[in-house]
This record gives sequence, C-alpha cells and structure tokens, in this order.
Amino acid sequence: MAEQTYDYDVLVIGAGPGGYVAAIRAAQLGLKTACAESRETLGGTCLNVGCIPSKAMLHASELYDHAANGMMAKMGIEVTPKLNLEAMHGQRREAVKGLTGGIEFLFKKNKVDWKKGHASFIDAHRVKIGETTVTAKNVVIATGSSVASLPGIEIDNANHVVVDSTGALELPAVPQQLVVIGGGVIGLELGSVWRRLGARVTCVEYLDEILPGMDGDIRKEARKIFKKQGIEFKLSTKVTGLAVNGKTATLTMEPAAGGAAETLEADCVLVSIGRKPNTEGLNLEAIGLAVNARGQIEADHDFRTSVPGVWAIGDVIPGPMLAHKAEDEGIAVAENIAGHTGIVNHAVIPSVVYTWPEIAGVGLTEEQAKEGGPIKVGKFPMMANSRAKTNHEGDGLVKVIADAETDRVLGVWAIAVPAGTMIAEAALAMEFGATSEDIAYTCHAHPTHSEALKEAAMGVQGKPIHV
Repeated sequence: MAEQTYDYDVLVIGAGPGGYVAAIRAAQLGLKTACAESRETLGGTCLNVGCIPSKAMLHASELYDHAANGMMAKMGIEVTPKLNLEAMHGQRREAVKGLTGGIEFLFKKNKVDWKKGHASFIDAHRVKIGETTVTAKNVVIATGSSVASLPGIEIDNANHVVVDSTGALELPAVPQQLVVIGGGVIGLELGSVWRRLGARVTCVEYLDEILPGMDGDIRKEARKIFKKQGIEFKLSTKVTGLAVNGKTATLTMEPAAGGAAETLEADCVLVSIGRKPNTEGLNLEAIGLAVNARGQIEADHDFRTSVPGVWAIGDVIPGPMLAHKAEDEGIAVAENIAGHTGIVNHAVIPSVVYTWPEIAGVGLTEEQAKEGGPIKVGKFPMMANSRAKTNHEGDGLVKVIADAETDRVLGVWAIAVPAGTMIAEAALAMEFGATSEDIAYTCHAHPTHSEALKEAAMGVQGKPIHV
C-alpha cells in the first residue's frame, strides 16, 4: 500500500516566538514546512504588541525619567528633557517593523511557506487556512494567548480610557491618573512606563502582594522600590465595577475579604489580570481534542497531544506564558518530529520583569523549596555591590536558595538593574546541577553587577566578603 502523501511534513499554526521558531527549525532539519498566521506581520503577540514594543517604551521612558528626576544630574549631566511622545511611539514602531520583517526574511531564507489566514482543523491532517486547505503529516498548534478579560468591564482601546496591554502601548497622551488593575508583570511594566512619563499610577491587586508566583522576599522588596518611585498600591482589593463617562472612568472597589466600597477616578484604566490560551476557533472538536479546565491543550514531555500527528507548544499548553519558553519548545518539537531528541527542562525557565531595576528569578522560590526539605539561603544587597553603587543603582538584592544537604542550587532571585541578564548565569549553573559553592568559587569580573550573585552564593555558606 502506497504511503499517504501530504502537502507538507509540518504545518505550524501561529507565528509567534514558539511557532516561527518551530517552523524555522523544522525547515533546517529538512522537513517541508509551512506556517499559518492570520496577522499581517509575523512574530505574534511578542513582537507585535508585547515583549518588543513594551521594552522599547520601557527603555525610552527610563532615559526620560533619569533626565527628568535627577539621576543624570547626580552624574554631572544637567539637562531639561522635553517629552516628544509621538517620536517615542515612532521608535517603538520602527523596532517592531524591523524585527517582524526580520522573521519574514528568515522564513524566505529557510524556505518556510507563510500561509496567510486563520487556520482551523478539518481533520488531524487537513487544515483550512482562509479559503484554502492544506494537508500536513504533522501539525503544531502554537497559537499563543490573548488578554484575559475582567467580567463586567469592557475594553475600548480606541477611546484610550479602558485599555488592555495593547491599548496601553498606543496612548496618544500621558494620562494624569492611570489605574492598573492587576499587580503582575505586564501591569507593573506598563504602569512604570507611564509613571516615568508623568502619570500618577495606582495599582489595584486582588492578592495581598504583587508579582504572584515570585519569591516572597523579592515581591516585598519590589513593592517597596515601586512605592519609592511613586506607584501607589491597593492590595487585597477587588474591582467590583467600572463606569465610563466621556474621558473619565470611575472604579468601584472593596476589600477582597469583603467590606466597605470605595471609588477611584482615572482618565485611563489598564486591565492587566493575565492571559488566556488561544484555542477558540481552531475547531479542535473536529479532531477530538479537548482542552482542560484552564482552556489549555495537554501535551506530553515531547509535546504530543492525544491526537496522533498533532503537537502543541507555548502558551496553549500548561506552564508559564513566556516567549523564551515557547521558543525552546519550538526547537524541541521540531527536533522530535524530525526523529531527534528535543528536550526542554521546565524546572529551569527564567522569568523577568523589565522594570527599573529589573526583577528576575529561576527555579524554586524559598517558599516552594522549604516544602521539599531543609534549605540554606544566601542574600546580598545591591547597595554593597561596587558597580551598582558607582552607577547609583543600589536598590535590590540577589538571593540564592540551596539544598541544605547537597548544596545544589534550587533557585536564584534578583532585583538589580541588569537582573534579566544576570539570571542567565544562574539558569546555566542550575542546568548543569551546580552547587552554591560552584558559583561562589567561580571568578567573576570586577567591578560588575554579577559579583552580587557570587556574594549571595558565598552567603549560603555564611561567608560573604563585602557585607
């Protein structure tokens, strides 16, 4: 019996960080590959309206803030900045245009066919894309995630009053009062952008602390730093209603545990309570693939779903919704499809908040580590780090958590201006099963921020030098 033929060896649905990486890697491995994407540009949420444009605004607003609030003056540079918001938006758009265009170039270079249009399953090997149908031996679902909504609150990005993260990137003027609903990564990053540019910012969080999922010490220290910068917090508070009258929004809130209601007016409200997997519209029922209670597609260690020939990666499967996690899974799934061994160590996935200073972590929190048995902890304040001190960047700390018996590093957490870069060293050390002593006795260049990690590792043994 002749083997069935297909248009493609691999069809990837979605061209975000997971999807486009999976498509390129599959093509590199000699598989005939196509990628379906309904956006006008490649790169998904991350490159178009997420990671990349937000970092462009964070960096630009950081420079403005340094000039406006005395940081540059401390270093002998006296300037009086003038905000040109449209130019700031322009450099953001140019960054997005360049990077999304770069993905299109890489598709052409690696002979990946871009199928433009919304994709939905007909069966496990036939997918309708727009008005055409293609067949594929393997289909990878990499459709990412979208903004989660808050019941009773309608997002209207065009009006610039009640916005989501996409709308918060496009505000035509600096709000006088910005309320951020949600004390997670996205809300704090975008809240920081507009705070630096002159907005009064209030963050309303249902939980009793910001940055859920991060280490307890880091969460408390981060809030203290944000408060010093001028962000106000209403913790353990739930939003019960929101009314818009012209260009003014009025929030109704009450304590999470119940109590007297209060109101807060703002000319802009950012709803940032998380994200949800993009599984609707794929016609998964046609292939007998159900989602779990959180709307996610379950996949095994190799990223196979319960349907033969259908794979899933990134934000649509369980795990942190992070671009770099999706990228690594994209490489791994392509290698598995090609008959190689693709592995992602989900225990060592770093996370970063790109505020000033940055906040980063990898591995277990202290609270999680204690559940597994006795631990040792070393901490080192950035104010004792010579490079941070010289640069007027003394806020924050580095924390190393190790197993009390084996000394193996279980988690590393940091608040430091370059924490997002520093955490890569910790992730690499953990990937190789390093002990805190391994890090402590590795020579670090002086003067660098990374010496704080070395000192924190020395602190696990009770022997830091500079504190």
